[in-house]
Amino acid sequence: MCFTREHGMPPQSKVELYAAIRRDARSGMSGRALERKHNVGRRTVVKALSSAWPEARKKPPRRPSKLDPFKPVIDEFLRTDLDAPRKQRHTVKRIFDRLIDEHGMSDVSYQVVRAYVAARQPEIRAAAAGRRRSSRRRTGRGWRPRSTSERSRSGCAARLSR
Repeated sequence: MCFTREHGMPPQSKVELYAAIRRDARSGMSGRALERKHNVGRRTVVKALSSAWPEARKKPPRRPSKLDPFKPVIDEFLRTDLDAPRKQRHTVKRIFDRLIDEHGMSDVSYQVVRAYVAARQPEIRAAAAGRRRSSRRRTGRGWRPRSTSERSRSGCAARLSR
């Protein structure tokens, strides 16, 4: 940024730095003197004199993950697990092993796969529940106890066998 311990300058924001450079430039300091005083480069002095507000910081582009080519495959495993019985669903270990054996995945750790599955599984379930909920129709009110003998003391309903 713009502070050095050897010059004893306190840390300041870029807006404050630009304001100080502009103030010193109005008082008649040269460009090189501004560079030395504020411990910045020529480009910073030029930018500060051309605009009172510094440019917004650019975000670096997102680096692609090594898991990216396999994400559709994992999503498909998770979608097929929605209809499978509980004991037949894919564990993260099983997904990881299938990616290595069937799809030639390498250089991706188990932890990366586990983190992706943990984040993606609730999203897929919610999307599927939304589709199912909209396609289902309610048919009735469901079962209700007929008499007080079918209620427990706590008020909870319990079905008695006859």
